[in-house]
Amino acid sequence: MTTSDDTKKAPAKDPWELPDVSGLVVGVLGGTGDQGRGLAYRLAKSGQKVIIGSRAAERAQTAAAELGLGVEGADNSECARRSDIVIVAVPWDGHAKTLEALREELAGKLVIDCVNPLGFDKKGAYALTPEEGSAAEQAAALLPESRVTAAFHHLSAVLLADPEIAEIDTDVMVLGEARADTDLVQALAGRIPGMRGVFAGRLRNAHQVESLVANLISVNRRYKAHAGLRVTDV
Repeated sequence: MTTSDDTKKAPAKDPWELPDVSGLVVGVLGGTGDQGRGLAYRLAKSGQKVIIGSRAAERAQTAAAELGLGVEGADNSECARRSDIVIVAVPWDGHAKTLEALREELAGKLVIDCVNPLGFDKKGAYALTPEEGSAAEQAAALLPESRVTAAFHHLSAVLLADPEIAEIDTDVMVLGEARADTDLVQALAGRIPGMRGVFAGRLRNAHQVESLVANLISVNRRYKAHAGLRVTDV
């Protein structure tokens, strides 16, 4: 016999109750570029173990030595193999080729795609629409055995790299298919002082998040700023 107490639903999970990611190794593919290098610096500064990946191991090792903070450098393949979480911060024109080459190494990994498909002309930046819908969805199609998420699109590389700036005042929009995965990404974003990861939907909604970078570039050019985003009332 059941009672009313037996049929009560379990309390909803607190959305800000996030896992501890401090012991996970984070690899950054494209870690010698401005965005990847800035993310590697901030995560390492927060105490995360970070490996920078590049097509050339020597280039990655040089960048890692310049950053210090225990950051290591390796070629992309080794970086992917040795990391628990892998951030994809490569240029858009090399996105598909890089991921295709690392499909085996990235199998079973949590992958965070932060690539923004953009074009530029005399009018400024504009969004491109990949055949799959977004860079994140392209990554998911190319990496069927990986857990692909999307995040870290709207961060200023200038602010990330500036050692004089203690906190990065911004929210990070996090998208993905499984709550366990997006919770991990939110927790990782929260390791960086001033940052907060906010769940923003499934990967099918990644296009508009990636595209918004074109608008932020326009904001920054007009106001000589390094604009980020804050989500209110959450």
